[in-house]
Amino acid sequence: MSAVILIITAFYAHSEEDLTAVDNSVFDHPQRSAAVFDHDDHNKIAMLEDDCSICHHVYEGKELIEDESSEESLCSECHSIKKTPENATPLRMAFHNRCKECHFESNKGPVLCGECHIK
Repeated sequence: MSAVILIITAFYAHSEEDLTAVDNSVFDHPQRSAAVFDHDDHNKIAMLEDDCSICHHVYEGKELIEDESSEESLCSECHSIKKTPENATPLRMAFHNRCKECHFESNKGPVLCGECHIK
């Protein structure tokens, strides 16, 4: 029994190191915790390993720049909290649309609030 507990503990200890929390620090009073997921495992399972631009996209005006990625930037650098004439997609919508649309299209991955925003 103690061996099983040790294995489970080792699994979760290792897993926590690999978890990524989406930066929600720009929101004054977040209603939920930041979305948390294992970035590398997600990309392997979704077969996105070499194409960061699928999630970390770059636009010039309204035109998507193919194969250019923004993984070195925070989403909030391009997406403001509120919709503006310059920013048609506010930050919260950008987070949710990017993840949920892909999960719905592939019929895989979480789509309910508590599945990403773990207490």
